[in-house]
Amino acid sequence: MALELRDAAGGVRLRVRVKPRASKDAIVGEQDGALVVRLAAPPVDGAANEALARFLGLALGVPPSAVRIVKGEAARLKLVAIAGLDAKTARERLGT
Repeated sequence: MALELRDAAGGVRLRVRVKPRASKDAIVGEQDGALVVRLAAPPVDGAANEALARFLGLALGVPPSAVRIVKGEAARLKLVAIAGLDAKTARERLGT
């Protein structure tokens, strides 16, 4: 199954499966249409969510403030909105 990227008002939305407490931050592939991201940050006090916004912003060439968790703040599977990108550009920048 391919990564699901959807154009939304002012940007793109995608599902992200977060694996916290990894040895380093990395995109490791796709699982059931969601981008799988390993983060070194622990899932405590929003640290992993902040790390996800920084990491996705860097990977997609947008500021971390353009990355917003729409659903799943306390879950490993999240729906993330990225402002200022379309699905085609996001797919190219992620290399998928």
